[in-house]
Amino acid sequence: MQPYELSLGQASRALAAGRLSPVELTESVLGRIAAMEEYLNAYVTVVAESARRAAARAAREITAAGPRGPLHGIPMGLKDLIDTAGVPTTSSSLVRANRVPTENSTAATRLDSAGAVLIGKTHTHEFAYGLTTPQTRNPWAPERVCGGSSGGSAAAVAVGEAIFALGTDTGGSIRVPSALTGVVGLKPTYGLVSRHGVTPLSWSLDHVGPITRTVEDAGLVLNALMGHDPNDPASSHREPQDCLRDIGRDLTGLRVGVPLNYFFDHVDPQVENAVRSAVARLAGLGAQLVDVEVPMTQYVQATQWGLMVPEATSYHEEDLRRAPELYDPDVRVLLEAGALVPAIDYLRAQRSRTLMRRAWSTLFDRVDLIAAPSVPATAAMTGQHEFQWADGTRETVTDAYVRLCAPANITGIPSVSLPVGLDGTGLPIGMQLMGRPFEEATLLRAAAAYEQERGAIAPSTPLAS
Repeated sequence: MQPYELSLGQASRALAAGRLSPVELTESVLGRIAAMEEYLNAYVTVVAESARRAAARAAREITAAGPRGPLHGIPMGLKDLIDTAGVPTTSSSLVRANRVPTENSTAATRLDSAGAVLIGKTHTHEFAYGLTTPQTRNPWAPERVCGGSSGGSAAAVAVGEAIFALGTDTGGSIRVPSALTGVVGLKPTYGLVSRHGVTPLSWSLDHVGPITRTVEDAGLVLNALMGHDPNDPASSHREPQDCLRDIGRDLTGLRVGVPLNYFFDHVDPQVENAVRSAVARLAGLGAQLVDVEVPMTQYVQATQWGLMVPEATSYHEEDLRRAPELYDPDVRVLLEAGALVPAIDYLRAQRSRTLMRRAWSTLFDRVDLIAAPSVPATAAMTGQHEFQWADGTRETVTDAYVRLCAPANITGIPSVSLPVGLDGTGLPIGMQLMGRPFEEATLLRAAAAYEQERGAIAPSTPLAS
């Protein structure tokens, strides 16, 4: 096994034991980037020389005093929305082609304090306003989309161009690409991780979270990220808890809700079968399955778009007037449409969200988790505009990919996507687990138990192997 193939946990333990150095690990990841980027295009910017300096510094520190934590000396990628002092942060857009922040985001500062080594900035669908990341190829099948908007981060982790990466999630933008590229994506509870210094798409829906190879890895990164930040008005004042504290516990007594409505509607049969099989494995590990009727599902799409579209347009108002031609056409049309949303519709979406949060809170009186597909279909072909379902109805790729993820953004609850199988063409299938606010430990307990029982899902295409 090459160093770039290690999970974060494996690499961290090897570094602590002296079996591997941060320099060796970083060079292995940089070598992987050199070999793969021509085909993958996961990165906007690679900072190879500064990464080498940071790795050498980490090696000296670990030799002198041991690692300061599990992320010390670990190479990472950051989505190109997350400010890094002295390193371009362009949102994968010509609008900000020359932007170089002078200060770190809070997330970048916390990871730097943990000793992580920045490798570069990963591609996003422009300003995170899309679910495909067209610049980046899917490592399982280059002719297919890798998902978005954190597609560069997910693709980089999937092929070893980063040991872990950060993404952002407004309507599934961590979980969608994670599901489509066969990695783990964790959207934390709203307010748990600071968004200060992160370019917003929709401030009331945005989350920052990790994309990793394993469930343990996701918890290790989240532990380093969470905590109150006075610079983020939505930041929670709750005292952070170790989100890996329950890993290793069996699932006896854990109540897993299985939706009777919405989440298995208009879902590819192979996706449904893989997810239901994964749910059955949870039951075999001791979980109690509970059928649940998910409330207010008829309002999910209207609420998601009713909040996101006007908030995004508000943020981009000045640049949209100054240089509309610099935006990609698909993003520009959404931003222009946002200017036409009446204030009363935005307020209706706010009220709908409040009611939905209350209804989901009641739902979690009956269950501890909800299990469902992350997305209703595997990776679409590049340029594909819609899916056709078994009953003949059609749905755009964007609407399909956001549909099952949006409830966790609207309600702010935590959700993790993990791989649970492959379809008939060898493409990854993802299942998401959703839980109560600030109960990431319960999510990761169940996800890790499934992952350990299921085993690794190996890539089957040259680009991912």
